[in-house]
Amino acid sequence: MITPSSDPIDLATLLDLDDVEAAAATRLEPMALGYYAGGAGEERTLRRNREAWGELDLWHRALVDVADRSTAAHVLGLDLPIPVFVAPTALHRLAHPDGELATARACSTTGVPMVVSSLASTLLEDVCAATDAPVLLQLYIGLHREVAVALVQRAEAAGCAGIQLTVDTPVWGERHRERRSGFHLPEGVDVVNLRRHAPGSDATGPVTGGIGEILGWTVSPSVTWDDLAWLCGTTSLPVLTKGLCRADDARRAIGCGAAGVVVSNHGGRQLDGAPATARSIGPVALAAREADEHATVLVDGGVRTGADVLRALAMGADAVQLGRPILWGLAVGGQAGVARVLELVADDLDRAMALAGCVSVDDITVDLLGSG
Repeated sequence: MITPSSDPIDLATLLDLDDVEAAAATRLEPMALGYYAGGAGEERTLRRNREAWGELDLWHRALVDVADRSTAAHVLGLDLPIPVFVAPTALHRLAHPDGELATARACSTTGVPMVVSSLASTLLEDVCAATDAPVLLQLYIGLHREVAVALVQRAEAAGCAGIQLTVDTPVWGERHRERRSGFHLPEGVDVVNLRRHAPGSDATGPVTGGIGEILGWTVSPSVTWDDLAWLCGTTSLPVLTKGLCRADDARRAIGCGAAGVVVSNHGGRQLDGAPATARSIGPVALAAREADEHATVLVDGGVRTGADVLRALAMGADAVQLGRPILWGLAVGGQAGVARVLELVADDLDRAMALAGCVSVDDITVDLLGSG
């Protein structure tokens, strides 16, 4: 069995997110690494997510005065230092004892919003109290609708800025790495926000096996567009539908009352063979804005550089979400490690904008991809 290293890591020596990931692999228990890193099935979508961004050439502009530039963005009514959100990822305490609190504190120092997974290992209220940055809640509508209602009410009371409803999970994807690594919830780590509301025997369900066995009750194969409309009607918070890849679904989501969409394939962890998000973001963004010119469009999946952020914005996204890189940073250095990840992306975006001839994010347009 691999024994994780406890040797300190000089974060300044980590020059890109590949460095962070490689360092994290030496720090994580094999079970946690398998859970975080793995995708569904044969992991085709997992691999394609990253490859597809790199296949988009950047047709940079020449002789533009970029001496005075800004990466600031205004997204979902929020003023952001960079067009980046921390994506919802589960069980941060598998990576670091401080878990989601460390991530939240890093967001506070950088001003980047954090989307808290409903599968978090820290109470939502504690996460919100740990950061000055905006917080959103990721939500599933599972077998017990009252659990979703309770979580939304808690998000409202805690001052959250929005809800992201995950819509690509009627059932849990088959993730072989989880099974091979013997995934289970270790003592002291649990999905505390869901357990608080879980009815009956579900509250003490299995703690070993793949995520489907452990948390099967948290999702439902019966969720439909009616449930999205119901959710939008029960809260004053903006609701984004997370997990779309089709233009027609984007239009329908906006028609149900959603404030926007998150183009996502769950990090390649649900339907293996789903399109890379770099391929689906363009049509979905166009459709969402046709339905509502003010619709917010986010994208996640395989984003690893500031140039990838630039590509995503050129395709029509308002911002990107970073998932696994945040977990790698957390494993490497807790709060400081997450902050290092966000610093690397921010610096690279600023550099990419300068080299592409962009003074502000408004200058990041589709012609940079060769369409002009």
